[in-house]
Amino acid sequence: MHEVIVRAESPEDLKAIDVVNLSAFEGEAEAQLVDAVRGSAGFVRDLSLVAEINGRIVGHVLLSKVTLERDGQHQTVLALGPMSVVPSQSHRGIGSVLIKAGITRARDLRFPAIVVAGQPEYYKRFGFRSASDWGLSTNLPLPDDAVTAMELVEGALAGGGKVIYPDVFAELFI
Repeated sequence: MHEVIVRAESPEDLKAIDVVNLSAFEGEAEAQLVDAVRGSAGFVRDLSLVAEINGRIVGHVLLSKVTLERDGQHQTVLALGPMSVVPSQSHRGIGSVLIKAGITRARDLRFPAIVVAGQPEYYKRFGFRSASDWGLSTNLPLPDDAVTAMELVEGALAGGGKVIYPDVFAELFI
C-alpha cells in the first residue's frame, strides 16, 4: 500500500471532502453535516483531517467542539464524526490512520476528551469506552450504548454529564 499522508484540510480540499463523504455514505447528510460544522463556532480547521494517497484525498475525519454540561458547568470537549473513506480504499487501514491522527492532534491541542456517536465496536479498538461507563448522556436521539468517549486528560470525564451536540448533528439521526 502507498503511504497515507494525513493533514489538515485546506480550502482547495472542500470538493474532494464532499466527494469522499458522498461516496462513503448513502445520501448527502454527512456531507451537509461537515459543511454546517465548517461554518460554525465549533469548527477547528486543524481537526478536519484528510488522508491522501498519491495526492488523492481518500478519507476525511472531523472533530469539532461540543459542550459537556455537568453541575451547572460547561466544558468544551470534541465530537468525532463523521469519518469517511472512499469505498474503493476501505479496509486498508485509512480510517484507523485518520482516527489515530485525530486523537493525537486533539491531545496536542489540549482538548480534554472526545465523544463519538455511532459504531461503538469500531471506536472501542482505539481506546474509547461506552459513554455510560463515564456517566455520560447526549442530546442525540440514540441509545446510550451507541455513544463512546475517551479521556485525553485524566479525570476529564469524571462525574459524567450531558454532551450537547449542535442541532445539525441531531438532524442526522432523525
